Amino acid sequence: MRALVQRVSCASVTVDGEVVGAIGPGLLVLACAMVGDSPEAVSKLAMKVARLRIFGDDEGRMNRSLLDVGGEALVVSQFTLAADTSRGNRPGFSTAAPPDEGEEQVAAFAAEIRALGIEVAEGRFGADMKVSLTNDGPVTIWLDTGA
Repeated sequence: MRALVQRVSCASVTVDGEVVGAIGPGLLVLACAMVGDSPEAVSKLAMKVARLRIFGDDEGRMNRSLLDVGGEALVVSQFTLAADTSRGNRPGFSTAAPPDEGEEQVAAFAAEIRALGIEVAEGRFGADMKVSLTNDGPVTIWLDTGA
């Protein structure tokens, strides 16, 4: 499973003009289920996101996690994180999980984060989503569990 994690002041996702998920300070997590991902990979990534120390402490050092600061998470499915650009100019997505598996795994990922006591908002799987965010820092981190 892969994720692009952005520390945000706020973020939202809109589908057909309707806001379907929004958060205040926390993390926007663009999540991609990959072919061969196991339930353990989903859990591992959820735990990593929740415990990733990218929030400032009293001295301004990135030393606190989402759990530590009581932040929220906005989880948005993003199959394009599986893009293979090694040949030509058109990305291939054959390493992304099939849609039914991807939807199940991204939902399980969001549920795992929620089970840790973090408020979670979500996008809508497979929809044409408009994502708005105010990146705080900016801080953007790539995570990959490796199937």
